[in-house]
Amino acid sequence: MPGVLEGIRVLDFGRYIAGPFCGTMLADLGAEVIRIEKLDGSEDRWVTPVVDGGEGAMFLQMGRNKLGLTLNPMKPAGREIVKKLLAQSDVVIANLPYETLQEMGIDYDTISAINPRIILATTSTFGSEGPYATRVGFDTIGQAMSGAMFLSGDGKVPTRMNAPFVDFGTALLNTVGVLAALIDRAKSGKGQKVETALLRTAMNITNGHLIEQAMLNLNRIATLNRGFTAGPSDTYKCRDGWIYAMTIGQPLFVRWCKLMGDEALAKDPRFKDDLARGDNGEALSEIMQNWCNTRTVKEALEALEANRIPAGPVYTPQQTLDDPHIRHAKFFHGMEYPGAAKPVPIVQEPVKLSRTPLTIRRRAPRLGEHTDQILQELGYEPAAIDKLRADRVV
Repeated sequence: MPGVLEGIRVLDFGRYIAGPFCGTMLADLGAEVIRIEKLDGSEDRWVTPVVDGGEGAMFLQMGRNKLGLTLNPMKPAGREIVKKLLAQSDVVIANLPYETLQEMGIDYDTISAINPRIILATTSTFGSEGPYATRVGFDTIGQAMSGAMFLSGDGKVPTRMNAPFVDFGTALLNTVGVLAALIDRAKSGKGQKVETALLRTAMNITNGHLIEQAMLNLNRIATLNRGFTAGPSDTYKCRDGWIYAMTIGQPLFVRWCKLMGDEALAKDPRFKDDLARGDNGEALSEIMQNWCNTRTVKEALEALEANRIPAGPVYTPQQTLDDPHIRHAKFFHGMEYPGAAKPVPIVQEPVKLSRTPLTIRRRAPRLGEHTDQILQELGYEPAAIDKLRADRVV
């Protein structure tokens, strides 16, 4: 079944996550996405290598459903190839510094002069305005400057999240922007520039904390895994592992009190509402920890679920891979890849549409795997392609 973006061509000049995962989402939706990278492979291809060829885990995820083209756009012949691609494309993705976009000939002024219908999706660390506009950065800079790191950890050492949520959040916002621009183009006939920034994404995620600080000046500090504005909300060690349990709202708290065998807690003024329970969360966590001390993870989770209190196990990555629900619900799409000892567990498309589903149709490309195919479609003869390769253009 064709995806909703069938017929849309995307040129993915992105690197690492914030740009490439936008391309991945568009590809899952049915677009033809061409990943364009350096002749010897762009840096993100080789991060955390997991197969014999050296391709990394992140690349195998980001590269799914994409065609692979190697190209040096800094050479005149390479710039000419870029122009031909732009004339036949709908979207350009490039989370690169603005000066680099200009050098490559893919800044918005240049590409819109070639193709007025084209959409440029750009991502930077700080955005195009303000004193930090030209600075570079990664996901963790967004975590650090948004307050997220300060509010994570033990209150002594600010702690980053290993999972790059700012990058992925930015990629998803990029995808929303591109889809909106495509809808507008269908009405106006004109393309436009879509701009996202890592810091802006991170601050959208921490905005509730920032509003609270601005309005109440509480100057919160991190409390490890204990919640600020509800309780009990924390990680708890059981006899054979860890769980996380979270209680928000009076009905849930009353049920938790009954489970703990102390219904009087619900009338204790220290725990009169969510905010008070957050302020006194250490006492609630101690009660819950004592309850968990005598139970296995399975026993604790069964009791919490029986009382409809949200809770889950704290998994190692291997336990996530082995979880029966994840396996039964087919969260993973095993894909063969040259040099891989076994199928690569790519997570299935993250959005489900009932009538026009997203699909994973092909593995990530090998370096330059589709270069000849793409150039032939642009009108290059085999001899011309051979010369381009000899000249290190492709």
